[in-house]
Amino acid sequence: MAKLAIIATIEIVPGHRAEVVPLLMAHRERSLKAEPGTLQFEVLLPHDEDNRVLLYEVYKDAAAFEEHRNAASIARFRQETSGMIAKISGTRCGFSE
Repeated sequence: MAKLAIIATIEIVPGHRAEVVPLLMAHRERSLKAEPGTLQFEVLLPHDEDNRVLLYEVYKDAAAFEEHRNAASIARFRQETSGMIAKISGTRCGFSE
């Protein structure tokens, strides 16, 4: 199976990025440690948009991404950030060979 990359945008309720980022970093660490199919998980902070966070994630395959989406860590992150995230959107990408 082919690797899968996700480019995601998290739109944060104004004034909450400083609270969300440490929780997201903890989720990142848990995912990389507990999910063997999660190969890379980068958190990017746009300079001119303080209500957004971008993610670049790489998974072994689509099944590994589904495992990540249903893991305890993401459920915990959603609970911890309840009311602080306005929207999450993502694009699934393949790799050019």
